[in-house]
Parts: sequence; C-alpha cells; structure tokens
Amino acid sequence: MSPSKKQKTENGASSALWELDEETLNSGAVGFTASQLFIKNPACVAYTYDDVIMMPGHICFGLNEVDISTKLTKGISLKVPFVSSPMDTVTEHKMAISMALQGGIGIIHSNFEINEQADEVRKVKRYKNGFITDPICLSPDNTVGDVMEIKEKYGYSGIPITCNGEMGGKLLGIVSNRDITFVEDQTMKLQEIMTPRDKLSVAKQGVELAEANEILKETKKGKLPVVNDNDELVALIARTDLLKNVEFAQATKDPVSKQLLVGAAIGTRPEDRKRAAALVEAGVDVIVVDSSQGDSIYQIEIVKHLKETHPKLQVIAGNVVTPSQAIHLIQAGADGLRVGMGIGSICTTQEVCAVGRAQASAVYHVAKFARKYDVPILADGGIKSTGHITKALALGASCVMMGSMLAGTDEAPGEYFYQDGVRLKRYRGMGSIEAMSKGSEKRYVWENNSAHSVKVAQGVSGAVQDKGTLLRYIPYLVQGVRHGMQDAGVKSLEETWEKLYNDKLRFEIRSPAAQKEGGVHGLHSY
Repeated sequence: MSPSKKQKTENGASSALWELDEETLNSGAVGFTASQLFIKNPACVAYTYDDVIMMPGHICFGLNEVDISTKLTKGISLKVPFVSSPMDTVTEHKMAISMALQGGIGIIHSNFEINEQADEVRKVKRYKNGFITDPICLSPDNTVGDVMEIKEKYGYSGIPITCNGEMGGKLLGIVSNRDITFVEDQTMKLQEIMTPRDKLSVAKQGVELAEANEILKETKKGKLPVVNDNDELVALIARTDLLKNVEFAQATKDPVSKQLLVGAAIGTRPEDRKRAAALVEAGVDVIVVDSSQGDSIYQIEIVKHLKETHPKLQVIAGNVVTPSQAIHLIQAGADGLRVGMGIGSICTTQEVCAVGRAQASAVYHVAKFARKYDVPILADGGIKSTGHITKALALGASCVMMGSMLAGTDEAPGEYFYQDGVRLKRYRGMGSIEAMSKGSEKRYVWENNSAHSVKVAQGVSGAVQDKGTLLRYIPYLVQGVRHGMQDAGVKSLEETWEKLYNDKLRFEIRSPAAQKEGGVHGLHSY
C-alpha cells in the first residue's frame, strides 16, 4: 500500500478498503484482463467457455440485489437474459409462452408451413393480455363443435358471441366452459346455450385496465367484454390474466397491449419475405434471420428488406463469429446479432465445413465490436451450465440462446420416452438430415438449384434427459447466474460490461488439469 493511502487510513478512514498496488495487479496475481487473454494473444489460440475462468471480486451486496435485466435488441428489453433457440425440438408456442412469462423470450422455429408458424405466433400473443383486442368470436349460428375445436386448438373456451361472429360486431352473449361441459350434441347452436347479453357484466370503451380488473374481481366472472356506445365488442379481459400478472410479475410483454413478446425465425430465400409478412401480421415482435453463416449477400438483402418494409420490426441477424461478418449486418440495419458457429452440442459444422470459432473468443470479439454501434449480441450455442451462461454474459453477451439446455423440458415439442430406465426427449440439430428434410436446409443452403440436391448434414439427432417444467428450471438457472455474478463482485450486467471493458474484470485460462479439478473428481460414484 502506498504511503498516501496508509496515511489516509491512519487518519480515520478505517472503513475504506485497501487497494492493491500496480505491481501486484500487473503481475497476474489476480488474473488477467480480457484484452490480455483475447487480444494480446501471441499463441493465436481461440478459447471456449471451459477454457476460461473468472476471478472472484469483492461482495458488498446481497444475492437478491443482482440485476440481470438486459437488452435482446436495440428496442426490446428482457428481465432475464434467456432465449430459446428456433429449433423444431425446442421452441413452439408452449416454450415461447413459458419463456416470456418468466422474463425471457422464445423464437418459433421455421420448420412449419407459413400459416402454421404464424398460428404459433398468434397462440403466444393471445395467451396473456390485459385488453385482448383481437379475441376469437363466434356467431349465434355457430355450434358447440366449433367451440370445442377452438378449445382444442387454443386451450380456452370463453368466447364472445357477436351478431356477425367477428370482433366489432354487436355483442349478443358469451359462451364459457360451463355452458358446454355437459352438452353431448356437438351440432347444437350457440344461441341455445350462451349466456345472453342482458346477463353479462360489461365495461365501456375507454375504461382503464385497473378499473376493468376491479369489475372482474367484484363480479367474479371469467371474462369481461368491453363495448362501445353501440354495444359493439371492442375488447375482452380475462380473469385468468389477472392471476398470471401476479404470478409472473417479470413477464416479457408489450407495455401497452400487455401481450407476451415472441420471436420467429425465417430463412434468406425470396419466399421468406412472404413468411415475414405473415409473421408480422400475426403480431411477431422480433424476427431472427436464421443462417449458419450470416455474412452473405442473401442475408444482407433480407435484413434490408425487413427494415424497409416493416420499420417497427426488430431484426436479429446472424450467425457470425467475427467483427468482419458483423459489420455488414450492422450496416444492413440489424437490431441484434446472433453469435456462434459450429459449437452446439448437436452441431457438426466445424468438423464438416472446417469453419467456425470457439465460442468464448467469438462472443468477446463480436460483442466488443458491436458495442460501438449499440447493437446487443446473443450468444448462441455451447451452453451446458449456469457457469457457461455467466461466462457468456461476462464476455459481453447481452443474452444467451439455449437449445439442449431447454430441449428436455415439459414445454419442448415432442413426447417423452424411456431408454435404460431414463426418461428422455428427442433433440436434433437443424443441420441434421431429419430436420433438413422438414425444411431447415435453407439455413445451410441459400440457393434453390439442382446443385444442392445432395444434402450435407451439419448436425446430428439424439436425446436429452428430462428436465421437468420450465416453471422450476428457469428460476434455478436465474439463481445460478446471480450467484456467479455475486462471486465475481458485479451487481448488474451493465456493471459487468463496464468492468470488462475497463480491464477491471479478471480472468485466467485453465489447463486441462485445472478444468478436471474444477469439476467433480476423486469420487467412486455420485
């Protein structure tokens, strides 16, 4: 400690913590800066998450004070930095709904027909709202069978009945689950069983959400129609949404409509312009342009098209692993970048194509460059634990995109099966032959011609172990990340990045023996 600091301490500033001298700081005794690891890199080595370890910092705050809120894109904020991958064994509407309810977001995969993918987006947008401004309506001439079909497709049966069966029509009644539960005749007209208008509690157009919620609580009804002066339906409020608002206070939702936010993936082919238009019409909030190698004229063209045609739409471009790739997509107008190439657990791009990059190096370099343009980056792939998530965020990523980490959950598509007594779910790479045969080859092949009739797999299919429901799994991941940040002495992601780029956050490279030592070892069994 320098004489000046010693004197200051002796004069009464006993609460001030001592600081290390420059010689000790620069000796490597407390680790090395990210610049030293990734930029001043004489060995020309790229690093994975496992290669890197963070040095502990000073803890002066509680675990509950750690703030992990972040940016997905320039225009979308998240309370939790988790994104589910647009893979056909990971994200459909159930996964997207659960991710958004818990503060993250889901990206619907594109191995659907255009109308099917748009329907997946609509299911998310309709799931949780304040004012539901586009509810499904039926007419008095519709049947009980129509209600049952809607219940099967969308999961609810509280349906307003209007004169023309459309939003904006004169409200005539409402049909709820109790009206149809014991009705065996599927052809019965709804006018025979619906609760008529004169027995309904309604709110007038212009009512504040808080006031409408109070009406619902007082009347103890499941649905509250909102009508204008002509008694025409203009919105609907659901009592179940009030309960969800309490249970999921951190939900990722539109501040005005209260709808959950959701993303969807598209390719770079000309027909994907139609897909994007259908998704925008369905209410998608962010589109991920899904390519294994994002620095192509095809992606630049579609990013420009999306930003010109749908200026309010947020667009994430990628995948990239170098600033030389990133700059072209930033120039095209990308609101976020997806970083990662060939590092997923089911991805074989690096082996098959001999192109890619170790993920820790890719995240650090692209994040550092994109920060100059205020473009958040999404670390996609290579995540196997909460430690990997924490490292990705500490190296500059705003969010992490996960596939295998989420594939075994209840909300992932597919059925569970047992193998050797273990409960499993199918999980496959979008570069696997199975997934490519369903449409995902556009992620790896950009032109449509006979030269590409031979498919070269860049992924495999497999199975992952059951992880239960996201309702328990996401809080576990969140808590693990908070513990990691607390141990590193950083209270928020903004503080993390400030220390990263000011050379205050310290790291070391682990030898293979150190990596082995840092895991479970020396036990006969566990």
